[in-house]
Amino acid sequence: GGNGGGGTGGRGWAAAELRRRITDGTYPFGYLLPPQRALADELGVSRLTVQRALRGMQEEGWISSRQGSGSRVVRQGPTASESGPGRYRRPFALGPYISEAFEQDDVSLDVFTLTSESLTPHIQLQAERIHAGQISPRSITVRLMVPDMSLAFPYWRSGHSAQDDALKERAVGNARRQHTVLHNTLSNVYTSMLVPSVLFTCHPVPLVPPFKLYLLNGTAALHGFYEVIERVVDLDGEWVQTLDVHGLGATLTHHVKDDDPHSPGSVFVDNARDWFESVWHRLADQEGHG
Repeated sequence: GGNGGGGTGGRGWAAAELRRRITDGTYPFGYLLPPQRALADELGVSRLTVQRALRGMQEEGWISSRQGSGSRVVRQGPTASESGPGRYRRPFALGPYISEAFEQDDVSLDVFTLTSESLTPHIQLQAERIHAGQISPRSITVRLMVPDMSLAFPYWRSGHSAQDDALKERAVGNARRQHTVLHNTLSNVYTSMLVPSVLFTCHPVPLVPPFKLYLLNGTAALHGFYEVIERVVDLDGEWVQTLDVHGLGATLTHHVKDDDPHSPGSVFVDNARDWFESVWHRLADQEGHG
Protein backbone atom coordinates (compact mmCIF):
# COMPACT_ATOMS: atom_id res chain seq x y z
CA GLY A 1 0.00 0.00 0.00
CA GLY A 2 0.98 3.66 0.34
CA ASN A 3 3.30 4.86 3.06
CA GLY A 4 0.87 3.67 5.74
CA GLY A 5 1.14 4.14 9.48
CA GLY A 6 -0.21 6.99 11.52
CA GLY A 7 2.46 9.59 10.74
CA THR A 8 1.93 12.64 8.57
CA GLY A 9 3.24 10.65 5.58
CA GLY A 10 0.34 8.23 5.59
CA ARG A 11 -2.14 10.93 6.47
CA GLY A 12 -0.82 13.26 3.76
CA TRP A 13 -0.93 10.47 1.22
CA ALA A 14 -4.48 9.43 2.21
CA ALA A 15 -5.73 13.03 2.10
CA ALA A 16 -4.05 13.61 -1.29
CA GLU A 17 -5.70 10.50 -2.72
CA LEU A 18 -9.14 11.53 -1.36
CA ARG A 19 -8.71 15.08 -2.70
CA ARG A 20 -7.77 13.60 -6.09
CA ARG A 21 -10.99 11.54 -6.08
CA ILE A 22 -13.05 14.64 -5.32
CA THR A 23 -11.26 16.68 -8.00
CA ASP A 24 -11.65 14.00 -10.65
CA GLY A 25 -15.32 13.43 -9.94
CA THR A 26 -14.89 9.90 -8.55
CA TYR A 27 -16.50 11.35 -5.42
CA PRO A 28 -18.86 14.00 -6.81
CA PHE A 29 -20.44 16.94 -5.04
CA GLY A 30 -22.89 15.73 -2.38
CA TYR A 31 -21.44 12.20 -2.36
CA LEU A 32 -21.36 10.31 0.94
CA LEU A 33 -17.85 8.92 1.46
CA PRO A 34 -17.45 5.21 2.26
CA PRO A 35 -17.15 4.35 6.00
CA GLN A 36 -13.74 5.00 7.59
CA ARG A 37 -12.96 1.31 8.00
CA ALA A 38 -13.63 0.65 4.30
CA LEU A 39 -11.48 3.64 3.29
CA ALA A 40 -8.66 2.48 5.58
CA ASP A 41 -8.69 -0.99 3.99
CA GLU A 42 -8.86 0.39 0.50
CA LEU A 43 -6.06 2.95 1.02
CA GLY A 44 -3.89 0.52 2.97
CA VAL A 45 -3.56 2.82 5.99
CA SER A 46 -4.80 2.70 9.57
CA ARG A 47 -8.26 3.88 10.52
CA LEU A 48 -6.66 6.58 12.69
CA THR A 49 -4.80 7.86 9.60
CA VAL A 50 -8.11 8.06 7.72
CA GLN A 51 -9.75 9.91 10.63
CA ARG A 52 -6.93 12.47 10.69
CA ALA A 53 -7.03 12.89 6.90
CA LEU A 54 -10.81 13.46 7.00
CA ARG A 55 -10.47 15.95 9.84
CA GLY A 56 -7.89 17.92 7.82
CA MET A 57 -10.09 17.82 4.73
CA GLN A 58 -13.04 19.08 6.74
CA GLU A 59 -10.95 22.02 7.98
CA GLU A 60 -9.96 22.77 4.36
CA GLY A 61 -13.61 22.75 3.32
CA TRP A 62 -13.55 19.66 1.08
CA ILE A 63 -16.03 17.63 3.10
CA SER A 64 -18.55 18.13 5.86
CA SER A 65 -18.68 15.47 8.56
CA ARG A 66 -21.52 14.87 10.98
CA GLN A 67 -21.40 12.40 13.84
CA GLY A 68 -23.29 9.27 12.86
CA SER A 69 -24.00 10.33 9.29
CA GLY A 70 -20.53 10.15 7.72
CA SER A 71 -18.71 12.64 5.51
CA ARG A 72 -20.15 14.35 2.44
CA VAL A 73 -18.31 16.08 -0.39
CA VAL A 74 -19.13 19.80 -0.28
CA ARG A 75 -16.58 21.07 -2.74
CA GLN A 76 -15.99 20.93 -6.48
CA GLY A 77 -12.25 20.59 -6.92
CA PRO A 78 -9.54 23.17 -6.15
CA THR A 79 -10.22 26.90 -5.89
CA ALA A 80 -8.13 30.02 -6.20
CA SER A 81 -6.67 29.81 -2.69
CA GLU A 82 -4.72 26.70 -3.62
CA SER A 83 -2.69 28.41 -6.29
CA GLY A 84 -1.21 30.48 -3.48
CA PRO A 85 -0.54 34.21 -3.45
CA GLY A 86 0.15 36.13 -6.60
CA ARG A 87 -1.77 35.82 -9.83
CA TYR A 88 -5.40 34.82 -9.37
CA ARG A 89 -6.09 31.67 -11.27
CA ARG A 90 -8.57 28.86 -10.90
CA PRO A 91 -6.99 25.65 -12.09
CA PHE A 92 -10.39 24.07 -12.43
CA ALA A 93 -13.35 26.30 -13.00
CA LEU A 94 -15.74 24.10 -14.93
CA GLY A 95 -18.50 24.30 -12.30
CA PRO A 96 -19.41 28.02 -12.45
CA TYR A 97 -19.42 28.02 -16.27
CA ILE A 98 -21.64 24.93 -16.52
CA SER A 99 -23.98 26.47 -13.92
CA GLU A 100 -24.16 29.69 -15.93
CA ALA A 101 -24.81 27.77 -19.17
CA PHE A 102 -27.69 25.87 -17.54
CA GLU A 103 -29.34 29.13 -16.44
CA GLN A 104 -30.29 29.87 -20.08
CA ASP A 105 -33.62 28.78 -21.62
CA ASP A 106 -31.91 26.63 -24.24
CA VAL A 107 -28.81 24.83 -23.07
CA SER A 108 -26.36 23.35 -25.54
CA LEU A 109 -23.17 21.62 -24.54
CA ASP A 110 -20.71 20.15 -27.07
CA VAL A 111 -17.91 18.21 -25.42
CA PHE A 112 -14.76 16.45 -26.64
CA THR A 113 -13.20 14.55 -23.77
CA LEU A 114 -11.36 11.42 -22.72
CA THR A 115 -13.62 9.86 -20.08
CA SER A 116 -16.18 12.55 -19.02
CA GLU A 117 -15.11 12.12 -15.39
CA SER A 118 -14.91 15.89 -14.88
CA LEU A 119 -18.23 16.55 -16.57
CA THR A 120 -20.44 13.99 -14.83
CA PRO A 121 -20.59 15.47 -11.31
CA HIS A 122 -21.32 18.92 -12.78
CA ILE A 123 -24.23 17.63 -14.85
CA GLN A 124 -25.53 15.79 -11.77
CA LEU A 125 -25.37 19.06 -9.85
CA GLN A 126 -27.36 20.89 -12.57
CA ALA A 127 -29.94 18.09 -12.55
CA GLU A 128 -30.29 18.58 -8.78
CA ARG A 129 -30.89 22.31 -9.36
CA ILE A 130 -33.58 21.47 -11.95
CA HIS A 131 -35.26 18.96 -9.60
CA ALA A 132 -35.16 21.56 -6.82
CA GLY A 133 -36.86 24.10 -9.10
CA GLN A 134 -33.91 26.52 -8.94
CA ILE A 135 -33.50 26.56 -12.73
CA SER A 136 -35.88 25.49 -15.49
CA PRO A 137 -34.36 25.29 -18.96
CA ARG A 138 -36.72 24.65 -21.90
CA SER A 139 -34.29 22.43 -23.75
CA ILE A 140 -30.97 20.68 -23.10
CA THR A 141 -28.82 19.33 -25.92
CA VAL A 142 -25.59 17.54 -25.02
CA ARG A 143 -23.30 16.15 -27.72
CA LEU A 144 -20.40 14.15 -26.39
CA MET A 145 -17.44 13.02 -28.51
CA VAL A 146 -15.21 10.43 -26.87
CA PRO A 147 -12.34 8.36 -28.26
CA ASP A 148 -13.11 4.98 -29.77
CA MET A 149 -11.84 2.78 -26.94
CA SER A 150 -10.53 0.12 -29.35
CA LEU A 151 -7.76 2.56 -30.37
CA ALA A 152 -4.23 2.04 -29.08
CA PHE A 153 -3.77 4.65 -26.34
CA PRO A 154 -0.32 6.05 -25.54
CA TYR A 155 -1.25 6.23 -21.86
CA TRP A 156 -2.69 3.80 -19.28
CA ARG A 157 0.52 1.84 -19.79
CA SER A 158 3.11 0.35 -17.48
CA GLY A 159 5.31 -1.48 -19.97
CA HIS A 160 3.89 -4.94 -19.12
CA SER A 161 1.27 -6.10 -21.58
CA ALA A 162 -0.96 -7.90 -19.06
CA GLN A 163 -0.95 -4.84 -16.80
CA ASP A 164 -1.53 -2.58 -19.82
CA ASP A 165 -4.64 -4.57 -20.74
CA ALA A 166 -5.91 -4.33 -17.15
CA LEU A 167 -5.18 -0.58 -16.96
CA LYS A 168 -6.98 0.08 -20.23
CA GLU A 169 -9.89 -2.14 -19.20
CA ARG A 170 -10.20 -0.08 -16.03
CA ALA A 171 -10.22 3.20 -17.98
CA VAL A 172 -12.79 1.84 -20.45
CA GLY A 173 -15.00 0.65 -17.58
CA ASN A 174 -14.74 4.04 -15.92
CA ALA A 175 -15.65 5.89 -19.15
CA ARG A 176 -18.67 3.60 -19.69
CA ARG A 177 -19.87 4.24 -16.14
CA GLN A 178 -19.59 8.00 -16.66
CA HIS A 179 -21.59 7.85 -19.92
CA THR A 180 -24.28 5.73 -18.28
CA VAL A 181 -24.59 8.18 -15.38
CA LEU A 182 -24.74 11.14 -17.79
CA HIS A 183 -27.37 9.42 -19.89
CA ASN A 184 -29.48 8.46 -16.87
CA THR A 185 -29.16 11.89 -15.22
CA LEU A 186 -30.33 13.70 -18.35
CA SER A 187 -33.06 11.13 -19.15
CA ASN A 188 -34.34 11.58 -15.63
CA VAL A 189 -34.98 15.34 -15.95
CA TYR A 190 -36.89 14.57 -19.17
CA THR A 191 -38.98 11.67 -17.84
CA SER A 192 -39.76 13.72 -14.71
CA MET A 193 -41.30 16.20 -17.19
CA LEU A 194 -39.13 19.00 -15.83
CA VAL A 195 -37.45 19.85 -19.16
CA PRO A 196 -39.63 19.54 -22.30
CA SER A 197 -36.76 18.65 -24.65
CA VAL A 198 -33.62 16.74 -23.72
CA LEU A 199 -31.20 15.30 -26.26
CA PHE A 200 -28.05 13.42 -25.24
CA THR A 201 -25.86 11.89 -27.94
CA CYS A 202 -22.51 10.23 -27.39
CA HIS A 203 -20.33 9.36 -30.40
CA PRO A 204 -16.98 7.58 -30.40
CA VAL A 205 -14.43 9.14 -32.76
CA PRO A 206 -11.13 7.68 -34.06
CA LEU A 207 -9.03 10.26 -32.17
CA VAL A 208 -7.18 10.09 -28.86
CA PRO A 209 -7.89 13.51 -27.26
CA PRO A 210 -4.74 15.54 -26.55
CA PHE A 211 -7.03 18.21 -25.04
CA LYS A 212 -10.54 18.57 -23.66
CA LEU A 213 -13.02 21.03 -25.09
CA TYR A 214 -16.41 22.23 -23.84
CA LEU A 215 -18.52 24.50 -26.05
CA LEU A 216 -21.20 26.23 -23.98
CA ASN A 217 -24.34 27.47 -25.78
CA GLY A 218 -22.24 28.12 -28.88
CA THR A 219 -20.89 31.34 -27.38
CA ALA A 220 -18.12 30.27 -25.01
CA ALA A 221 -15.41 27.61 -24.96
CA LEU A 222 -13.43 25.98 -22.18
CA HIS A 223 -10.23 24.33 -23.35
CA GLY A 224 -7.51 22.44 -21.50
CA PHE A 225 -4.64 20.14 -22.41
CA TYR A 226 -4.17 16.61 -21.09
CA GLU A 227 -0.73 16.53 -19.54
CA VAL A 228 0.98 13.14 -19.64
CA ILE A 229 2.13 12.15 -16.16
CA GLU A 230 3.63 9.19 -14.34
CA ARG A 231 1.77 7.94 -11.34
CA VAL A 232 1.47 4.86 -9.19
CA VAL A 233 -1.89 3.11 -9.26
CA ASP A 234 -3.27 0.26 -7.22
CA LEU A 235 -3.99 -2.51 -9.72
CA ASP A 236 -5.76 -5.33 -7.89
CA GLY A 237 -3.65 -4.83 -4.77
CA GLU A 238 -0.37 -4.31 -6.63
CA TRP A 239 1.25 -0.87 -6.93
CA VAL A 240 2.11 -0.22 -10.56
CA GLN A 241 4.03 2.72 -12.06
CA THR A 242 2.01 3.89 -15.06
CA LEU A 243 1.78 6.58 -17.70
CA ASP A 244 -1.48 8.41 -17.27
CA VAL A 245 -2.98 11.79 -18.11
CA HIS A 246 -3.66 14.65 -15.76
CA GLY A 247 -6.96 15.78 -17.18
CA LEU A 248 -9.10 16.01 -14.11
CA GLY A 249 -7.39 18.98 -12.56
CA ALA A 250 -6.28 20.36 -15.92
CA THR A 251 -6.11 24.13 -16.19
CA LEU A 252 -8.90 25.32 -18.46
CA THR A 253 -8.81 28.51 -20.50
CA HIS A 254 -12.08 30.35 -21.01
CA HIS A 255 -12.87 31.97 -24.37
CA VAL A 256 -15.95 34.07 -25.08
CA LYS A 257 -17.37 35.12 -28.44
CA ASP A 258 -18.05 38.88 -28.47
CA ASP A 259 -19.27 41.53 -30.94
CA ASP A 260 -15.90 41.71 -32.68
CA PRO A 261 -15.57 38.70 -35.06
CA HIS A 262 -11.77 39.22 -35.11
CA SER A 263 -11.21 39.29 -31.35
CA PRO A 264 -9.19 36.36 -29.96
CA GLY A 265 -12.26 35.06 -28.09
CA SER A 266 -14.53 35.12 -31.15
CA VAL A 267 -11.86 33.52 -33.36
CA PHE A 268 -11.20 30.74 -30.84
CA VAL A 269 -14.88 29.91 -30.27
CA ASP A 270 -15.68 29.97 -34.02
CA ASN A 271 -12.66 27.78 -34.84
CA ALA A 272 -13.50 25.36 -32.04
CA ARG A 273 -17.13 25.10 -33.23
CA ASP A 274 -16.05 24.50 -36.84
CA TRP A 275 -13.60 21.84 -35.66
CA PHE A 276 -16.21 20.12 -33.48
CA GLU A 277 -18.83 20.08 -36.27
CA SER A 278 -16.33 18.74 -38.82
CA VAL A 279 -15.30 15.83 -36.58
CA TRP A 280 -18.88 15.17 -35.43
CA HIS A 281 -20.21 14.93 -39.00
CA ARG A 282 -17.23 13.38 -40.78
CA LEU A 283 -15.46 11.15 -38.24
CA ALA A 284 -17.98 10.26 -35.55
CA ASP A 285 -19.34 6.75 -35.45
CA GLN A 286 -22.96 7.59 -36.24
CA GLU A 287 -24.02 4.17 -35.00
CA GLY A 288 -22.95 5.29 -31.53
CA HIS A 289 -25.52 5.12 -28.75
CA GLY A 290 -27.91 8.05 -28.48
